[in-house]
Amino acid sequence: MELEMDDRPGGTTPPSVAELDDATLAFAQKVFQLARSGDAATLRDLLEHRLPPNLCNHRGDNLLMLASYHGHLDAARALLEHGADPEMRNDMGQTPLAGAAYKGDVPMVRLLLDHGANPEGTAPGGKTALMLAAMFNRIEVMTLLIERGANPDACDASGMSALDAAHKMGAEEAARWLQKRAA
Repeated sequence: MELEMDDRPGGTTPPSVAELDDATLAFAQKVFQLARSGDAATLRDLLEHRLPPNLCNHRGDNLLMLASYHGHLDAARALLEHGADPEMRNDMGQTPLAGAAYKGDVPMVRLLLDHGANPEGTAPGGKTALMLAAMFNRIEVMTLLIERGANPDACDASGMSALDAAHKMGAEEAARWLQKRAA
């Protein structure tokens, strides 16, 4: 299957929803399902035939966001190797790294960081991936993020640090780990 850029001036303006036909919408739904289910081989084939690696759904979730959130390392790798942006945010301002940190997926966090994800990137309200990991006792993720440059003393918009977030969520293992590290 050959995917072509549209033929409008500049060739990069996406068509409006009204301009899309049923077959195109069905194809897009299948592509997003490939990312959700982790079908790396099919995604890789489509990417090699010019599927845009940063394709987004109606909520702004891109293919990488879906693959990484659902823990599909090979699919995420295929997307990153074909130019997916590890910093691309969905409509809620979330990044793939934040989702992987929340889930506690160490290999995915490592892959995203290796491909340029910012360990200090923030979601709306200033929450970092480290704060999300701390909130859910994701010690291995916290360790990796700090090794890669995440600041454990950073605060969100309300002035809450990763340690504060851990305490607030009752994630006492993470809180102890952060306190011991600071000492």
